[in-house]
Amino acid sequence: MPRITAERRAANRSQIVAAARRCFSRDGFHQTSMPDIAAEAGVSVGAPYRYFAGKEEIILEIAGDAFRVMFDPVEQFVDAAGDVTLADLVAAAIDPVSGEIAVDETGQAVPVDELLRCAVQAWGELLRHEGLRQQAEAGFEGVRGRIADALRNGQRAGSVPAELDPDRGARVVMAVLHGFVLQYTAFGLDDTTGFVRDVRIALGDTGLLRERR
Repeated sequence: MPRITAERRAANRSQIVAAARRCFSRDGFHQTSMPDIAAEAGVSVGAPYRYFAGKEEIILEIAGDAFRVMFDPVEQFVDAAGDVTLADLVAAAIDPVSGEIAVDETGQAVPVDELLRCAVQAWGELLRHEGLRQQAEAGFEGVRGRIADALRNGQRAGSVPAELDPDRGARVVMAVLHGFVLQYTAFGLDDTTGFVRDVRIALGDTGLLRERR
């Protein structure tokens, strides 16, 4: 029997991950079994075990993809931007999760809706799965620190009020993103443009940002 090539192995693995993501987003983590994933992928029952030790390993990978889709664009915006406001950062965080297609770590196009449904479920898993909690916390703290640095830069440029604590302000950005994802996924919030506009108004009313001169 010829050996499977690395490219074929990667394609098979991606096929199983995509099938699991569809199952998880449709039926939930705990209602989905490994045979369910195999059936969705159109492979034998034992095939997923050639690539993953079990369902939790697949959950970890998909949750990681979901968190990257949410947070990587924020870090990219922070790297590219100079003078920012708190609302600029909120808008940068919301924009990538309001589209239809994203790209996972392997470069595969994936439906944003599936990833976000998995992300919402993953937040619940953080309370019972220490490995997932540690992975999510490390990613959260990394992004939070980058946002806090951007707010400090904004303070030096005069676009962020000096009285705002950058570390707590970064948590505000993260909290708005998380709240948006929950409402977008579970409660039908789809007016992204209006949401961002209202964020600017609301934060302006509380004095947390200044309009650009």
